[in-house]
Amino acid sequence: MSIPGLLMRGCFDIRDIVAASLLWMAFAQAAFATGAEPAKDVKADPTPCFAAMSAADDDKIIGVCGELLDHDRLAKPDRIKALMARGGAFDRKDNIVRAIDDYDDALRLDPTLADIFNARGELWRRKGSRPKALADFGMAIKLNPDHATAKANYKSLALELERIGALMAVAGKPSFNCKTARRGVEKAICANPELADLDREINAVNIRVIGEARSPGDARALQREQNTFIARRNAEFGRPGYDMRKEMKERLQKLVGVDGY
Repeated sequence: MSIPGLLMRGCFDIRDIVAASLLWMAFAQAAFATGAEPAKDVKADPTPCFAAMSAADDDKIIGVCGELLDHDRLAKPDRIKALMARGGAFDRKDNIVRAIDDYDDALRLDPTLADIFNARGELWRRKGSRPKALADFGMAIKLNPDHATAKANYKSLALELERIGALMAVAGKPSFNCKTARRGVEKAICANPELADLDREINAVNIRVIGEARSPGDARALQREQNTFIARRNAEFGRPGYDMRKEMKERLQKLVGVDGY
């Protein structure tokens, strides 16, 4: 009970008054302290994060820069630097998803960072998302037409997509015309996309190997090997125990070895 309340009751114990007085003083001091000394608005200190960046310590970058990024009072330029640093650390640790997330956040804050567009494009490419990678490389070049790395990445990926498109156009098609196939072995190859692809690859590699032969004699010897393989394939097809897929894969591997790859 408060001191005025005790006095109004008319009967009181001196110990009650002392206790009430002490409690009253405590509340008053707390109220005064709260009003006179408001909590300080502490800004984030990026120094530990930048020190980890200078030391090229990826584990520390991920740790201390991550703590910095959790701070609400982090200045925008420092947040961008921390995101770029942590994204690079995740990239080097092959954590593609986390690296892309950090680069996404950095680009939302500053969409003019050509280097980050290029870096994110490389991550998309490693992830297998080629259209996204090509778009990022293109944006990096748009922002910085002299960006040599982005230009090289764009060119190589464009050629890769072109090759993929060409391969898709002939996927499942052998080296010969299935419409004119007469042999049972040829019809079987035409009916199986995997065997058709193997036949086309064997023929393509064989042509290249012969074309790169050191002498006409070597070229004739290589062609005889190919003719022997085809003759054996035609003769053995349909016999018990003959595995045409296995034989074709072995032939391709031998040709690839001859080709030096």
